[in-house]
Amino acid sequence: MDNMQRVGISVEDGLLKKFDKLIDKQGYANRSEAIRDLIRDRLMREQLEEPASNAIAAIFVVYDHHSTQLTQKLTELQHSQFLKTISSMHIHIGHHDCLEVILLKGKVGEIKKMADRIIALKGVKLGKVNLIATE
Repeated sequence: MDNMQRVGISVEDGLLKKFDKLIDKQGYANRSEAIRDLIRDRLMREQLEEPASNAIAAIFVVYDHHSTQLTQKLTELQHSQFLKTISSMHIHIGHHDCLEVILLKGKVGEIKKMADRIIALKGVKLGKVNLIATE
């Protein structure tokens, strides 16, 4: 672990009680680790605002597998040159519906464009993107 520095902060009693309750519920051993996680999360969100930042993403798509050529279009998009598809998983969730989870690695802006294209395909019922910065 990097060198640590001790810092002090002032927090209102009510806010600190709510925070302690939250971190206890989440299983944190202490406030310091919870605050470090909050800082890391905020820094990552800031980094994800930059289209040129590197990231890994999970794109979750629920679709009707009876939709004409949708699976072929999903496969073609995953084979595009500007992003690296790490993996994909196909799950049957009902008689008509499937869940596809596509893991991508690349620049944030390119990932978002790809996700938008996938989610906009005819036959896609739901779509969600989860990004994690890798720098």
